[in-house]
Amino acid sequence: MKKRTLGTALTSVLALSMVLTGCGGNSAEPANSTKEQPAQETKSGDKTIIVGRGGDSVGLDPIRETDGESAKVTENIFDTLVSYEETSTKVIPGLAESWEVSPDGLTYTFKLRQGVKFHDGTDFNAEAVVFNFNRWMDKSNPLYDKEGFEYYNDMFGGYKGDKDHVIASVTAKDANTVEIKLSRPQAPFLQNLAMWCFAIASPDALKKYGEKFTENPVGTGPFKFVEWKRNDSITLEKNPNYWNQGFPKLDKVIFKTIPENSARLTALQAGEIDLMDGLNPEDVKTVEENADLQLFKRPSMNVGYLGFNVEKKPFDNPKVRQAIGHAINKQGLVDAFYAGLGEPATNPMPPSLWGFNDQIKDREYNLDKAKQLLAEAGFPNGFQTTFWAMPVPRPYIPDGPKMAEAMQQDFKKIGIDAKIVTMEWATYLDKTKVGEQDMFMLGWTGDNGDPDNFLSVFFNKNNIGGNNRSRYANDELQGILMKAQAEPDQAKREEMYKKAQEIVFNEVPLIPLVHSTPPLAGKKGITGYVPHPKGSESLEKVDIQ
Repeated sequence: MKKRTLGTALTSVLALSMVLTGCGGNSAEPANSTKEQPAQETKSGDKTIIVGRGGDSVGLDPIRETDGESAKVTENIFDTLVSYEETSTKVIPGLAESWEVSPDGLTYTFKLRQGVKFHDGTDFNAEAVVFNFNRWMDKSNPLYDKEGFEYYNDMFGGYKGDKDHVIASVTAKDANTVEIKLSRPQAPFLQNLAMWCFAIASPDALKKYGEKFTENPVGTGPFKFVEWKRNDSITLEKNPNYWNQGFPKLDKVIFKTIPENSARLTALQAGEIDLMDGLNPEDVKTVEENADLQLFKRPSMNVGYLGFNVEKKPFDNPKVRQAIGHAINKQGLVDAFYAGLGEPATNPMPPSLWGFNDQIKDREYNLDKAKQLLAEAGFPNGFQTTFWAMPVPRPYIPDGPKMAEAMQQDFKKIGIDAKIVTMEWATYLDKTKVGEQDMFMLGWTGDNGDPDNFLSVFFNKNNIGGNNRSRYANDELQGILMKAQAEPDQAKREEMYKKAQEIVFNEVPLIPLVHSTPPLAGKKGITGYVPHPKGSESLEKVDIQ
């Protein structure tokens, strides 16, 4: 979402290519602040951790955002009804301490924690949960965003009144009990509900701030929002009334934007920050050899890919897409840009997930075969197009512009003149969402460990205008994805997803490039930090000596 996709003063070409890493809005003005003190002013004795990252958050209203930089912050301000284990995507209690599921899989009854307060002092209860769901799913709700909530649409089949909408009703049975009825079974329902974007916000704060809630977030999480200086820093402080007693350990967390990966490492080495993501793979050895630092590795649950807008010529022709598949040297990209922390990707979902089809053998890197397919498609002399390259380093694509240049050279050898274009990150996401692109680079870090979170997100035709940025619609595939969602038997779901991967491989709406193992670095004195596979995590258990 993670995503983070969600984000040096050296003179190398690699560093220079990563300058455009702002991830938030264009305004240079600070957002509304709940404190007057500067973001990095701390009281003597306070435990403060400064987290360096590549880009700013787009917004701090979790349901409105899809980028990983927003998730990193909001996951520390808000809680969800159910959550994930510290090292996996197994569902565990969150704001709901227990739940029951009816035998037909259509009714979920959640028992909520009692005595929980939002940061504004108001009560968390069943009515607050209902309030949030009504905002998310009802287009007539005054707090519904006119542009929609992308994650809600993608995970729950649209909105209230839509044919494929999964959630039939959300009801407060009493102050501490919520009943959610589904219109059809959804096997990954709890997995979806645990995602960071479905966090429960304060109804009073939502009504008070309206559209400005994204700059004034109020949740029940371990940290409270203090201040946001756009494209510079976001400051959070300890929630002393957090329901998970004994946490958080830290008094303050500051998320500091430092666009270039190498500059972030320099800041870590100089003691200006305490923890950083986006470590360049080639800098891993530097961290390992520094006694004052420690290396972290995030478990791989991602994919970086090359996508096609299949509504535009010539990418509406599967043979053109297949030809380009033969013109990409995936192993060469891994060797050049991942320093051993990546593997060539065959399928759009990673091999770490159940349901991965290991019987599919990838297309070989073969420029002659690529030329042959282009000729068969009616382009013996190739064609001209634009190639959109990601402007920010992401865990799955550490250097978008340079990787695009490497592929551009091979495309030129088969007659494809691909002009590389790029832009500010939020604009890039907005424009690819509405289909302005031709050929483009993007990626995805899995949110919940279910194959549906890759295959349905990318290829469900209802997600065109959202995360189906290839704008690909296939009725056979659609039927498989919808049936797999509703099937409770995991073995049967696995077979369906393997078939779905076969269709995607043959049709090539996108080309998976790599699955990465993202490296991170921090000070030696940091304890309790466990990178989560989904790309972001709460810092409630983190401490610093």
